Amino acid sequence: MLGFDESEFRAQTASAVGLRPQIEELVQSLTSQGFDNLFLVGAGGTYAAMWPYEHLAAKHSTLPVKAAIAAELTAVGDATLGERSVAIFTSVSGTTDDSLRAIEFCKAKGVRTIAFTGYPDSPIAQAVDVALVSRPKTWPFDMQMLLFMTCLLSTRGEFAGYEKFADELANLPDVLVEVARQAEPVAAAFAEAHRDTEYHFLVGGGNLWGFTYLYSMCILEEMQWLRTTRVHSAEFFHGSLELLEKDTSVILFQGEDEARVLTDRVERFVRKVSDDVTIFDTKDYPLTGISEEFRGILAPMVLDTVTGRVSKHLERVREHSLDLRRYYRVMEY
Repeated sequence: MLGFDESEFRAQTASAVGLRPQIEELVQSLTSQGFDNLFLVGAGGTYAAMWPYEHLAAKHSTLPVKAAIAAELTAVGDATLGERSVAIFTSVSGTTDDSLRAIEFCKAKGVRTIAFTGYPDSPIAQAVDVALVSRPKTWPFDMQMLLFMTCLLSTRGEFAGYEKFADELANLPDVLVEVARQAEPVAAAFAEAHRDTEYHFLVGGGNLWGFTYLYSMCILEEMQWLRTTRVHSAEFFHGSLELLEKDTSVILFQGEDEARVLTDRVERFVRKVSDDVTIFDTKDYPLTGISEEFRGILAPMVLDTVTGRVSKHLERVREHSLDLRRYYRVMEY
């Protein structure tokens, strides 16, 4: 597979899942101490990647859980943030400035702070109250966040089957490598067909809306300098659809939760307008070792693996490195 280091991918995935004992201990500690609300704080991609877990909590729990943009939280504040709050941060490098400032802001208010990162000596790991460290460069943080949120909800009696689910996550290195293998020819074909496409229209819903936002902004825009429009499938018929034309590249991210019907509705419409519709659907992947009832909540990491293949092939056909930036961490801002 193009640009795919299988041994490193397996090691990173296993290291994230391997945090299970520490995560369970953390949840037990937080629960015994008690807290009133939970903030999931990020910047850019790490903010968007928190949305599935805000969504999971909203679906299952009465606990107030809010995804927050680090810089906005620091600048504007939140009246519900205080000594009875817990804030979780994620950062691959552990150096994100906006997140660091948000950690300082939270700690000044007595908030308990937690971080998932890959570097124990990084500024973020050193700044928070508790840092849970996986293998360097491990991404995404879905494994850690899924373990944390399902364990937390389970202790509250709001998520059934946690032990079974957590046990099955041990299969993820094998599961996601097989996803990558299956996606490779699909990704190569998409890239070849879209080597000269300069604009993509992306749609997703449910727990895939954050992923849709992330792939549009952080990958296609930031890493490939492509123009995109991103729309929640529930909001598709309220504005941006007027941009669609016969040759518009439409990418639909389809999962297996209740929002699937909303993206189905979008698909029926866009096929009447555009001749260039691509669907990346988690149902196309067997996910051997994962029970049917848990497939839906794995959708973001499954499609992250699929589009990881797409990104590498776009890099190849467009001769545009995924590491190339004009402004991000290049210029002062």
